[in-house]
Amino acid sequence: MSENIYTIPISEAFGECADDKTLGCPFCRLYNRLEANEIDIILGASMMEPDIRMKTNEMGFCDVHFARLLGGKSKLGLGLILESHLADVRREITDGKTASLFGRKGQSAARKLNSLSRSCYICSKLEKTFEKMISNAVQFYSEDEKFRSTVQSVPYLCLPHLSMWLDSAKAELKKSYSDFYTEVSAPTLSYFDSLSEDVSWFCKKFDYRYDEQPWGNSKDAVERAGKFLCGDLHQPVRPAIIQSTEDKI
Repeated sequence: MSENIYTIPISEAFGECADDKTLGCPFCRLYNRLEANEIDIILGASMMEPDIRMKTNEMGFCDVHFARLLGGKSKLGLGLILESHLADVRREITDGKTASLFGRKGQSAARKLNSLSRSCYICSKLEKTFEKMISNAVQFYSEDEKFRSTVQSVPYLCLPHLSMWLDSAKAELKKSYSDFYTEVSAPTLSYFDSLSEDVSWFCKKFDYRYDEQPWGNSKDAVERAGKFLCGDLHQPVRPAIIQSTEDKI
């Protein structure tokens, strides 16, 4: 297929999840890797770039990404970002004398605070990049037979990311969308059934009549159901389990 900067990370994420089923949804893995990279970048040299500092001053960070930044590699870097962000916010929510004269005191502050509560610099960066990756994954699937085979080997796609991928495919594939849906949803539907059985067995195990029965794969079924239904985002990217050549034979 044509060269694209997103092809390699997409291929890697799907390949890792196909080889190590415990990694779950490849799109979640891809998102978490993008997020980790963005946090490293913003706490590095980028924090001193005027255009980026202007954006972080304006948008700030959501609670999730502030926590990730706080656990990042440079607390000093975060402190420098916050120093100018706090000054910018303080200035924005301070009304001038004109506002008081016209009885509008506090109105601009309310607008700024409302906007700030709904914005995050990292979220906005990730959203744009991830949407492009979802779209590129559709193109990649339609053009690369090896990738199509890899998709069939992943454990599942979480429902939010399956929805995003299907929406993108509907717009781009049109006539071949039906085949796309049948093929890419197959691993997820299979996992759906086995997960439902595990959750049901988990519930039965709290009935004394099943005390002597083994738990099977149900002990972590509730946690896995959450990752399947809601995604598994904002997590550290753990290494894939590398199988030896002998294991693969």
